[in-house]
Amino acid sequence: MQASRSAGKSASAFRTISEVSEELDVPQHVLRFWEGKFSQVRPLKRGGGRRYYRPEDIALLRRIRDLLYSEGYTIKGVQKLLREGRAKEDGAEADTAPAAGTASAGAGDAGKVEEIQAIIAELSELSALLKKAR
Repeated sequence: MQASRSAGKSASAFRTISEVSEELDVPQHVLRFWEGKFSQVRPLKRGGGRRYYRPEDIALLRRIRDLLYSEGYTIKGVQKLLREGRAKEDGAEADTAPAAGTASAGAGDAGKVEEIQAIIAELSELSALLKKAR
């Protein structure tokens, strides 16, 4: 039902959170969580806090989803890519690849250590949030 309503809108039309959630196959609460984590995601909010997403918001959310779910980035990793302007389509992998001439085993190990550290930091942040919620 909602897909047909969405399908009737023009490409430049604003979308509600439920339409974006359905289109990206991401729960609404995750989209709201990402708003807090990624300052670049700024849907318009109308009376009652209702969110309206612009096409550029949806494109950014799609890229964030792909980086997190398909490419294996952490939230902190995606935040860094967005801050540095390197989260463009098909550009993130090339920008984070080891430079030519570096020892492949050493570069891979350093990347793994960095990724593990980012995961630990993210888990610590989540733990702190859970403690506050109690």
